[in-house]
Amino acid sequence: MPHDDHDHPHSLLPPEPALRVKALETILTAKGLVDPAALDEILDTYERKVGPHLGAAVVARAWSDPDYRARLLADATAAIAELEISGRQGEHMVAVENTPETHNMVVCTLCSCYPWPVLGIPPGWYKSDAYRARAVREPRKVLAEFGVTLPDGQKVRVWDSTAEVRYLVIPMRPAGTEGLDEAALARLVTRDSMIGTGLPTGPA
Repeated sequence: MPHDDHDHPHSLLPPEPALRVKALETILTAKGLVDPAALDEILDTYERKVGPHLGAAVVARAWSDPDYRARLLADATAAIAELEISGRQGEHMVAVENTPETHNMVVCTLCSCYPWPVLGIPPGWYKSDAYRARAVREPRKVLAEFGVTLPDGQKVRVWDSTAEVRYLVIPMRPAGTEGLDEAALARLVTRDSMIGTGLPTGPA
């Protein structure tokens, strides 16, 4: 097999993912194939300019504004764009709302399709074979491993992201948050709660 060849270039890369990425970046930069400044800009974009804090702002607006919530559920792409949030991997968004009757959970069974503009870089577990397979077969067990135990009467609905459609879970607003403004509400929204593998935090 080609990959058993110790002279193959891949065998020279370190086993740790972070070191492999750095080694590849060094090689590509040395060959003039990658501009380090462009890489830094891309990383800065996905670490600072897009990410879960933007999705949290969407959720907080939906919690605070019933009209916005209705627009979000009707056409998430347009409603999210109202907050000047858009970008690659977020062109076709669908928002699904958790209720006392239904808890929503998102997976991509084929690869790792993910709404980057509102959630940032996908976590490693989201891309793992185990999550992708088990989220569909045994969602309650997977949720329990994330520390989420649902009432027996609350059903779980699993949504499969694709290259065409990405999902954003609107978690239920925590009790005792009636007097909080949108900024305070957004701080309660976790990334995992917008995937469905977590819940928002409660008010301090």
